[in-house]
Parts: sequence; C-alpha cells; structure tokens
Amino acid sequence: MTQEPFTATVLLVEDHKALAETVTLYLENAGYTLDYSADGLSALHLASVNQYDAIVLDIMLPGIDGFQICHKLRSDAMISTPILMLTARDLLEDKLRGFQEGADDYLVKPFDLAELDARLQALIRRQRGELNEKTIQIGDLVLNPRSMSATREGQDLQLKPTGYKILKILMRESPGMVTREALERELWVDMVPDSDALRSHLYQLRKALDKPFEKPMLHTSPGVGVKLLAAP
Repeated sequence: MTQEPFTATVLLVEDHKALAETVTLYLENAGYTLDYSADGLSALHLASVNQYDAIVLDIMLPGIDGFQICHKLRSDAMISTPILMLTARDLLEDKLRGFQEGADDYLVKPFDLAELDARLQALIRRQRGELNEKTIQIGDLVLNPRSMSATREGQDLQLKPTGYKILKILMRESPGMVTREALERELWVDMVPDSDALRSHLYQLRKALDKPFEKPMLHTSPGVGVKLLAAP
C-alpha cells in the first residue's frame, strides 16, 4: 500500500536568503506549503494572522530576534504552534533559553535537510495527535486539549503554555503525586532550566487555578511533589 504524502503548512523565518531558498525548495518538494519571512516584525504578523502547522525560526534576525519572537507568540499571542529553532548558536545556554521561551525543538546549523524534515514531521504529528484527545475533567475543572484551554466553575483560566502543560500532566496523574523530577523531565526532557523555573511556573499556575476560588486543587508536599485533587 502506498503511503500518503505528508502535507503541512510551515512558516520559515530566516534572513539568510540562500539558505531560505534551499530549505523552501526541499520542503516544498517534500509536500509542505511554505510562507517566508526575513525579519522578526513580519514573522510576528504572519504567525498572528495565519494558521500554521509549524514555525521554523532563526534566532539571529534583524529587528526582533528569535527568542523575542518565540516569547511574544507564546506569552502574548498565546499561539501553541510547534516552533523549531534553526540557528548557528549551539551553546547550551542558548538552547536552554530557546526552550524557556517556548520552543519545541532546536536544530543547529549546518544541518541535514532530511533531519529538518523528520523533526518537523515529528512535531506536527504530535500536535495533530492532541486534536483527537478527549476533554479531561476533575471536579469542576475541565481541560480541553483541542483548544489548549481550561475552565474552572465555567470560568476561563488564564494559563501560559508551560502552565497548561503542567496542569495537563497533573490532571492526567490525579489523584497521584507527581515528583518535581518527573515534571521537569516531561516539560524539558534533558534541557532543564535553572532551579527556580518550575517553582515560578507552579506559582503562576496556582494563581490562575486556585486564587480566584474558595477551595484549592493544587497541593504541594515539600520534598515529595505536587498533586491535583478535586475541590472538596
């Protein structure tokens, strides 16, 4: 049986014209449809007004760099489109910052075009798989994977992307305890940021999930982990 060709729409943000042309030609021949931007401002505009399956984002760009673009897309525009950072900067601190700002993957130049294709397919298939996940409910808390949103007592929770991921993990494991190490491993794999990052994200999640309501759902056991329980 012949395998169906992989199709997807991708935004390529790259100011090196020759490289952009090479990547575009390869991916279009592989079945992708591409939009292209050579600077940060136009990239922000395109990502905000169009729907893409993935964004390939260079870091060193004129105007606004890739870190800032990623941050604005995740924190301001609340866009969950998979972002693959494509850059010549291979220092660990750069990779960590990319993941902290919301990138999903990181590919260092020079790279093999086949690897870029494979990584994009993996990101996009993972994202598309989430569209088929069922709504999760614990008590009056409801999480919708299709829209990457959550409500409690019918009120929308203002969650940042990492907060949403943490909530999804805790709801999946509820009423069980999730250790700090397990959370960090699932959120950042082997690129765990500084020791205060998870604490900060949990604080923001608690503000959105518990502070506006009478009874808490998020419970922390020092030295053990975190769990989520239906409000009594």
